[in-house]
Amino acid sequence: MDPDPLRAQLTAPDGEWRAQVVERFNTVRGFVRMLCEVIDFGATAEAVRVVNAMRALPKLIDAGETVRVPKGWLDARKVDIGLVPRGWWDQLVFPSDRPEGCVDRNAYVFCVLELFHTGLKRRDIFARVSDRFADPRARLLSDDGWDAVKGPVLSALLLSEDPAVLLEAHAAELDEAWRTTAAGLDGNDSLTVDAGGRLHLGKDDALDDPSSLVDLRKRLESMIPRVDLSEQVLEVMSWHPGFPAAFTSVTGGRARLADLHVSVAALLTAHSLNVGLPPVIDPDIPALTRGRLAHVDQHYLRPDTYAAANAVLIDAQGDIDLARAWGGGMVAAVDGVRFVVPVRSIDARPSPKYFARKKGVTWLNMINDQRIGLAGRVVSGAAKDTLHFVDLVFNPDSDRRPEVLITDQGSYSDIVFAIVTLLGFDYRPVLADLPDAKLWRINRGADYAALDRAARGRIDLEKITRHWPDILRIICSIHTRTVSAHDVIRMLQRDGRPTQLGEAFAMYGRIFKTLHVLTFVDDPAYRREMKAMRNLNEGRHDLARHIFHGRKGELHQAYRTGQEDQLGALGLVLNCVTLWNTVYLDRALAELRAQGYPVLDDDVARLSAYMRRHINVHGHYSFRLPDLGGAWRPLRDPDQADPDDG
Repeated sequence: MDPDPLRAQLTAPDGEWRAQVVERFNTVRGFVRMLCEVIDFGATAEAVRVVNAMRALPKLIDAGETVRVPKGWLDARKVDIGLVPRGWWDQLVFPSDRPEGCVDRNAYVFCVLELFHTGLKRRDIFARVSDRFADPRARLLSDDGWDAVKGPVLSALLLSEDPAVLLEAHAAELDEAWRTTAAGLDGNDSLTVDAGGRLHLGKDDALDDPSSLVDLRKRLESMIPRVDLSEQVLEVMSWHPGFPAAFTSVTGGRARLADLHVSVAALLTAHSLNVGLPPVIDPDIPALTRGRLAHVDQHYLRPDTYAAANAVLIDAQGDIDLARAWGGGMVAAVDGVRFVVPVRSIDARPSPKYFARKKGVTWLNMINDQRIGLAGRVVSGAAKDTLHFVDLVFNPDSDRRPEVLITDQGSYSDIVFAIVTLLGFDYRPVLADLPDAKLWRINRGADYAALDRAARGRIDLEKITRHWPDILRIICSIHTRTVSAHDVIRMLQRDGRPTQLGEAFAMYGRIFKTLHVLTFVDDPAYRREMKAMRNLNEGRHDLARHIFHGRKGELHQAYRTGQEDQLGALGLVLNCVTLWNTVYLDRALAELRAQGYPVLDDDVARLSAYMRRHINVHGHYSFRLPDLGGAWRPLRDPDQADPDDG
């Protein structure tokens, strides 16, 4: 065949960048040898050929130096030419100076490396002795382990080995939701349906702040005592001894350092303010010397002690009357706040939208409707939250696990919908692209009136049933923390497309995505609750940026461990501030009620726990609590002008 027509057929549009990268062959030559010789890689059946080709690269790199095969070329019979995707053919097979029967060695090496990297990302290729890059399939429950946990876990998740009854109930619920939404369409002024069946939802009217709420907020802000951030942390420690007691030595020793809580408070203050140790060091106080702080930082501050301390704060917040007025703790929201990392870091990624020309990380965190932070995790760059969201919500710092989860669209996918729902949560992501959201039905013969064209997707219950045993095994493996949801979600996709098992998960998730969309467009209260929780996220993030003010608010930790430690400290201090504010707001409300001031329940429900004008975060960090004789700090008089308020 004439190569020119074949060239036109097989050449990929991104061949130009491949040609440029092939010219950098010498930069990977030594690295490829080391990678293949040092690490033992395994693969699934789909990727065995790629691993074999990778293992053969060291020998092929120095090949092509015989008379028959010129240097820089490979005998096409000695390489796996069938692996080469068509985007690489123009570089491997069709160069004009290619000797007959040869392929370009440099291009072949980069082609195999690209295939290897793709397989490693989607976990088709794995390092046998690695924690981060191990085979997630090998970690799934199987045999005796599966038999031992299957009954209790399925019972806890209200799941059955036979999905027939469950799927029948879901089909009836989805059918009823379609009919209810269609029947209420005439009375829903916010919702319209275009000729193509696309749903369009108008904006809800913003809730005005009544004069009673404005005045109440102003009075409360005038009553809250002024305080240094460092003293807030120490005061919360004095309320709940379990908080400082959570910081145990990594060595396991039981002996407690004298005034350990002072050292911990100083470190939490320094890390959360992002000012480093010098501003909190006091050589005249043994607990605040540089050597003492460095020792405590290295041996006492780590993720498990942060989590144990945070659990104390979460439980304490739930016991306050004001927090109960805000909610029952069963609704939670997840969102991320971005931090620029200006130092060289393998754990930071670029994102022009968030980091301009620099790199950064995302601190993904979860709060409940009682305003307290439940968990946090560092994610490289501004990656889509889908891969990390489930692990975050399924591993909170406290046993007080929420039931309703609200996120932005970055955490959403049909597969995630299935996993989160099967784990027992009510998942409610924001849908920024509502008109483009594909909606699904089970009852193929149903007539949903004006919404009939909107229900254009068809859910295949048979596919769900066929894969149900594997679905249950994966869900139980996540529930028992045998495998991370992050690895499972990657395992269920190939280059952004679901596998057959992934498609079964997606089919199940589409039932609940459609139920969520129909409720969202039909129920204003449902939308308001989501909006309120998203606003809480933003309020807490604003407070986080206010506190994390040092070094221009940039994170200067180069490694993931350091980033997690510093942002873990920030999350803990945010919860200290939230708890402290809630306690004093609750006391101020009690005093206003005792004075006969009209405090309305609706106004109380809209108060913020993230007020900060009374908190000093600049220049002065005291680690001595005032002697109040066991009493609370006195509230200020709201009717007396404070010169600092101006």
